[in-house]
Amino acid sequence: MVEALQGDADWAVTFRPFSLQQNHNQPEETDVWDVALDSDQGSGVRALLWSLGIRDEFPDEFLGFHTAMFAARHDEALDISDESVISDVATSVGLDAPTLAGLVASGIPQKQLKTEHLSLLEDHEVFGVPTFIIGDEAVFVRVMDRHNIPDIERVVDMIGWTNVNEFKRTSIAQ
Repeated sequence: MVEALQGDADWAVTFRPFSLQQNHNQPEETDVWDVALDSDQGSGVRALLWSLGIRDEFPDEFLGFHTAMFAARHDEALDISDESVISDVATSVGLDAPTLAGLVASGIPQKQLKTEHLSLLEDHEVFGVPTFIIGDEAVFVRVMDRHNIPDIERVVDMIGWTNVNEFKRTSIAQ
């Protein structure tokens, strides 16, 4: 999606936060947006808060940060719950990490995470990422090659095709 947006895709895209950690919490567990920032927030929550701060306060830098953070997690196997990793990623794309850390410490991104996460649950019954939403249609998609823009274009085109509810392979092709 990011590569398509950085290319010539003319889609109007809004990246919205959805916490898989929150989605897997048990009812008696503290919501991720209510966990103290200096405690273990679970996998990816801290990175999600930084991403929200960047999306909302430094929107021109968001796609670069998103791509770099995704690579840190999926290509380099770094611990994105570690604030020093997040700080290094932010710095690597030209962002001021202390400013962002202060923004996250303000609690604003936590409030935004709560609002948007709950909205995604209520409005679209989102359960995973990535979920593509166009109008009232929401579709969770697992794409095997993240660098294949034609696959993303096909997904976007198929969202309006509501006659098929689920299409899932029984095994991953080798």
